[in-house]
Amino acid sequence: MAGVAEGLSVHLGAPLWAVRAFFVVTAGMLGAGVLLYLWCWAFMPWAGGEASPTRRAPVAWLLTVASTALVLTFVPLYLDPWAWNIWGGYSAPDAVAAMLLLVTTVAFAMTAGMWAALVDRADPARGIRHALLVRAAVMSLLAVLLVLESSRLASGGGVTQLVRTAIPLVALVAVSSTTLIERWRDLSGERVKRIREEQRAEMAAHLHDSVLQTLALIQNRAGASSEAARLARAQERELRAWLYDGDAPADSDLPTDLRDYAGALELDFPVRIDVVSAGASDERASGEVAAAAREAILNAARHAGGEISVYLEGTAASVDVYVRDRGPGFDPDAVPADRLGVRESIIGRMRRIGGSATIRPGGGGTGTEVHLRYAPGPGRVSSGQGRHG
Repeated sequence: MAGVAEGLSVHLGAPLWAVRAFFVVTAGMLGAGVLLYLWCWAFMPWAGGEASPTRRAPVAWLLTVASTALVLTFVPLYLDPWAWNIWGGYSAPDAVAAMLLLVTTVAFAMTAGMWAALVDRADPARGIRHALLVRAAVMSLLAVLLVLESSRLASGGGVTQLVRTAIPLVALVAVSSTTLIERWRDLSGERVKRIREEQRAEMAAHLHDSVLQTLALIQNRAGASSEAARLARAQERELRAWLYDGDAPADSDLPTDLRDYAGALELDFPVRIDVVSAGASDERASGEVAAAAREAILNAARHAGGEISVYLEGTAASVDVYVRDRGPGFDPDAVPADRLGVRESIIGRMRRIGGSATIRPGGGGTGTEVHLRYAPGPGRVSSGQGRHG
């Protein structure tokens, strides 16, 4: 279902199967279960979760097939009202049976239409096209019932027949109004998101003028290598990430990954690492470029210390990563042949994916600069995917 039965089960402490059975049984009682379900769905708080990765049962299609079979029973009855001897009010049981048959048919059809529009529409395995097809079929069935009941109302039938005619009409309007319900849900979600963004912006402005400036002052006064500066830098990173970055996806982009990695290194080494990015690329944190960049930053933190600058420049055609430190310098040719850290973890890794890694002295002859460049070929959008292409 749409989460109503599960939510009530958790709230009431009742078994889930019992709650679902209650809705199924009461759905046949003049549609009371359907109305109760829709009321609960409209007013229960939303649990803002992700869409289920598994395919749901085809509830909408099953209800559509059931309502179609019930609608087909009406056609011979109208063609031959004496067939089952339930039309024309021959007895009270016949009238009740006819009304229950109509209500059950309409309830199934209306539930199928609203289920497709409000539940299956958000199912990644189905989507909008499935919802439109089910709603079209359901509205056609309800239109047939409305025409049949209207024809009897035109020939006379009293208040009972007027009620019978109104039942499919109300269901037809309800299914048609699902578009308005979807729009209302979208507007409500946008409104909640906008309110949260405004609150976050107000809090960010306040914290920027107070806490962040205080943390920056502590770092400047204490020096990059002091313990106080490291702790202040770590707190500043966490606070900035919470204020400005929001929730990052599991496989984040390259700049986000390197910022997180730099923050972790600052807790382990007496360094200050600034990560700056420009442009945009499709390079992900799971790629080989990210692994080589992390290794370069780690080497700078381990052997140079002090302040380290990381600059990323991404375009649709390539991505460049520069790692600069202010240490004593580094000569790759002087590294013994049995030391494979830089040679394999950085240079070899970039060469294997078709990129390049250049290590040279920093500006003014102090420090070291590592330049990583990767330009994926056609059909290779990420170094993590390019290895398998």
